Amino acid sequence: MNLKQTEMATVDKIRNELIDKIMSIKNRDFLEALDKLISSSSSESDVVELTKEQKVMLKMSERDIKSGNLISQEAMDKRNLEWLNAM
Repeated sequence: MNLKQTEMATVDKIRNELIDKIMSIKNRDFLEALDKLISSSSSESDVVELTKEQKVMLKMSERDIKSGNLISQEAMDKRNLEWLNAM
């Protein structure tokens, strides 16, 4: 599998995981907000300027990664589902 095929497989995996998560959401307001967000998202070719605060958050994230302050994707998925089901 070449790099482009690997990237597409990853994109397909992410898309399918998102679809699964969206299918579990029961909150109408949340779904409408998500729909609005997706509908208004910019194309991949647009340049996004980050705010000062966003840059600070990214630097904090990089420090967390370097220091090992992480949780698994599985744990995050579980936490997200619990949060969504509580809505």
